[in-house]
Formats: sequence, C-alpha cells, structure tokens
Amino acid sequence: MVAGLGANDAISRPNLPSNLKGVAAQEIRRQVFAGELRPGSKVDQEALAEQLGVSKIPIREALLILEHEGVIENVARRGAFVARLSRNDIQDHYRVFGVVSGLAAERAAKNMPKASLLALTDIADRMESGVGPEEQESLNFEFHRRINYAADSRRLTSILGIMSRTLPHGFYVAHQEWPEKAHEDHRKILRALTARTAARSRTAMEKHFADAGDHAVALLEAQGFWDH
Repeated sequence: MVAGLGANDAISRPNLPSNLKGVAAQEIRRQVFAGELRPGSKVDQEALAEQLGVSKIPIREALLILEHEGVIENVARRGAFVARLSRNDIQDHYRVFGVVSGLAAERAAKNMPKASLLALTDIADRMESGVGPEEQESLNFEFHRRINYAADSRRLTSILGIMSRTLPHGFYVAHQEWPEKAHEDHRKILRALTARTAARSRTAMEKHFADAGDHAVALLEAQGFWDH
C-alpha cells in the first residue's frame, strides 16, 4: 500500500531512499511493522549498522526521525526502544493517509485525461497477471502516484510525499491475503475515476487505506505484536 513527500519525493520510489539515514529509517520501520521488533524492545544499533553496511551515525539519525514519528523512544543513557504503539496508532496513521489520498482522488476524477485512465487500467491488469510481490509493490506505487499527480495540487503532493515515507513498505510480501483485496479496491477506484464521480473516488480511496490499516493490525495481532 500502502507506504510519502515533497513534490520531487513523491515521484521517487519509496523503497529507494536517497540517503543512508533514510535507508536505515525505512529498515527499522519495516522491522517494527513486520513484528520483528516488538514494543518495548531495545534497538540493537550495532547489529543494524552491520546489517546495512553503514556506520552507527545514520542509524542514530534514523532513530531521531522515527522518534518524531512516534515509532521509537530514545531514552538518555539507555538507548533507543520501540514505542508501545497501540492498534489505534496504526489504524489512525493509515486512515489519515487515506483522507489525504482521497482528496487527491477527488481532484483526479475531474482532471485525469483519458490516456492516464488507460494507463491506470494497464497497471491494474498487470497487477492481476500473477507477478511477484516485489513487482506488485512497484505497480501499486505507480498506480497511486499517477492518481496523486493527476490531482494537480502541489500541496497535496507534498503532504502525501511526507506521509508516504512514514508508511511501512513490503505490504504485498507480508500480507498474503492483501493482493486480492487490493485488486478489488483498485478496480473500484478506477471505475469511480473513469465515471468522473469525485465523491465516489474519494470514498473508495479512503476505504482502501482504512482497510489496509485494519490488515496491518490483524497481521501484527497474528504475530503476537501486543503479547506480553
């Protein structure tokens, strides 16, 4: 899904950060939302640095970024710990992202040229053709990127870019049941855009991300993320 940025950020792949601290932040975020790092657990900075082949400096910078996101808690003289995220914290993040994405879809329904709608249809077809999870992730990014840019709003593009960086990626790898649901959602969004129904486009997009949040919570539940 999921899953953000300035105007230029929104056209760069979210899984290819342009700096080391971005790479580190993305990997720590992935580990947290994949249930590999549990709430309250200490982040092993040396192990992360070795894993990513970087010094501890970008790791520390990444932890500061994640502290601002509420994912990490830095404790003086003790280290960095995974924040005790609640189910609502995760669902709210996806829903807020969905609201802004919904605004973009609403605008896109009025602005998107026919050629762009045909391109979206092609992307949806390719996603349903049996490609692997990584290709699904790439196509999903492109599907939403085209809609966001069709909104023709620098402010919305900027906000979505910033928020997109804070969404965990790898949804199509971790959530085995998600691709089928995403395909169905994308078709609903596409039909609404093609019909030029702005309100329906907004609602379909908002629900898509709200459901993604519910799936994320369900996956973490299954992994015992909140078990003590």
